[in-house]
Amino acid sequence: MYTKIAQFILILALAPFLLGIVNRTKAFFAGRKGSPLLQLYYDIFKLFRKGAVYSATTTWLFVAGPIISLGAILFASVFIPFGGQPSILSFEGDLILFIYLLALARFFTVLAALHTGSSFEGMGSSREVQFAVFAEPALFLSLAALARITGKLSVSDIFSNLTINSWATEQPALFLVIGALFIIFLTENSRIPVDDPNTHLELTMIHEVMVLDHCGVDLAYILYGAAVKFWILGTLLVGLVCGASSYNWILAQAIFLVGMAFLAVIVGIVESVLARLRLLKVPHFLIVALALSILALTFTMR
Repeated sequence: MYTKIAQFILILALAPFLLGIVNRTKAFFAGRKGSPLLQLYYDIFKLFRKGAVYSATTTWLFVAGPIISLGAILFASVFIPFGGQPSILSFEGDLILFIYLLALARFFTVLAALHTGSSFEGMGSSREVQFAVFAEPALFLSLAALARITGKLSVSDIFSNLTINSWATEQPALFLVIGALFIIFLTENSRIPVDDPNTHLELTMIHEVMVLDHCGVDLAYILYGAAVKFWILGTLLVGLVCGASSYNWILAQAIFLVGMAFLAVIVGIVESVLARLRLLKVPHFLIVALALSILALTFTMR
């Protein structure tokens, strides 16, 4: 029990650090010094000390949106294994609840944006929902393919049963799932080439435009929720690639943490060498993820 509590605390503590690695990697490729690795921690603490300003056109949903969204993401994190160790909470079929919790977080983020009455935030909400139409089925089918490979319906059990033997017998399907999950990872976390988290041009923004009217503690909830979501979806990729459950406990944790840091570096490299896609091309990009997940599921049906 104490191990699981410590595991949850580590997730909460380390999640913002990954985005610091991403930013430092981008700064390295741009020839800049970059912001400190702990910059997001400073920003969140600063925002928690500030008050919030609310428009007269908003309702209680605008205030509740960031809180419910963060709560849903934190709840989803308890189903994710940590370095090959069992998740904090697991039961048969929890992968469906896991996907719905992420969808719930998106729903209330979109709802809060729409309640501002801003045309810009409505535009971003429309784009967010449009892209989710492709991203969510791809995520579901990718996890369904892994469930077929392992014979388990729990997220924790799925990754605990992914071993070297799984790679030996299901290599094509696993590579396809990795490709699909990486595209989903970039999309769900609003990273290039789908979205640019650093842009300030409203006409091209997706996620950032939905939170333009949030400030103070509400914005802190949003930033922290985004960091935890980055960790959650990154765990799926790292757990799939590293297969940490095959090693002893200490080595498994070390491999997992190095893998998470390496994933953050890869994201930084991708954002440094690739340009953002035109908005009309983003659905095509997501259809690739959907196609890869469908192929992966098909290969497991033998």
